[in-house]
Amino acid sequence: MTNSNPAGPLLEVKNLRTSFFGRGGEVKAVDDVSFTLAAGETLGLVGESGCGKSVTALSIMRLIAQPQGRILSGEVWLDGVDLLALSEVEMRSVRGAQIGMIFQEPLTSLNPVLSIGRQMTETLEIHLGMEKREALNRAAELLEMVQIPDAGSRLLDYPHQLSGGQRQRVMIAIAVSCNPKLIIADEATTALDVTIQAQILELVSQLTRDFGTALMIITHNLGVVARYADRVNVMYAGQIRESGGADEIYGAPRHPYTAGLLGAVPRLDRPKGSRLQSIEGEVPDLSDLPTGCAYRPRCPYVVDRCAVENPPLTEVADDHTAACWEWQRVGSEKHESVMN
Repeated sequence: MTNSNPAGPLLEVKNLRTSFFGRGGEVKAVDDVSFTLAAGETLGLVGESGCGKSVTALSIMRLIAQPQGRILSGEVWLDGVDLLALSEVEMRSVRGAQIGMIFQEPLTSLNPVLSIGRQMTETLEIHLGMEKREALNRAAELLEMVQIPDAGSRLLDYPHQLSGGQRQRVMIAIAVSCNPKLIIADEATTALDVTIQAQILELVSQLTRDFGTALMIITHNLGVVARYADRVNVMYAGQIRESGGADEIYGAPRHPYTAGLLGAVPRLDRPKGSRLQSIEGEVPDLSDLPTGCAYRPRCPYVVDRCAVENPPLTEVADDHTAACWEWQRVGSEKHESVMN
């Protein structure tokens, strides 16, 4: 595998389409998604559950469960190499070595019958060619790096013997163990309490800065993205509906879905007794999407055109795009920033 485009972005996803097929027909989980991620950059991929965030990540990793799930078309370029064109054997050398992934629930991601040490050394032996003793020493160093005390003895433990926060730290240690170019954190703190969430996120952010690694944070928590992301992609019904720099997205959203998500974020500076905004309705069934814009049934800005035409991503400001026919109306309203 050779780098055919060293001057381009680290990750470039082009027109990615991934669907699942069952008795109910085709579910378009990822529908014509395109975006880029630069080396050392942090990208937030946000949206409600069921909008296609995790399937996008699994498509990049080529971990879509077959035969029900299929990547139908598109390109995924990592450092100049199209991952979708690789054989399965070649792709195995990419996972773990060039892309590390922190999954949502470490208890189900870690092997319950293998010790923590064995699960860590396996990655080091396969991708870096380390001998057993060298790999064990490196595994202990990694556990210390992610702030697990008494690291040497914890290598002998099994996943069920660790707390939720400790298991997530092990997942982070495995993800960064081979100095990957990209780390994907898929709802990495959802199952943890608020205090541990903050610790884990600070740890991931610090490690990516130390290693110069690109980071993709997949979450429905806009507060997390506001603190850590350089750029934001907002997904809805399998498509990116708004994209831009974090300051621009949070300070001047141009899609009604983004504005609705921001309005639902709790804020300490709001007047006492004030109510959070809510988005009416539910995420649509991806096997039976409404005609035109998928967000139309929930949108306060809907017009007749929305029922017949799905709006494309349109440039609304420098490095800021939104898929909405009425983005100027959305932009004319004042929105409170949650960046502080």
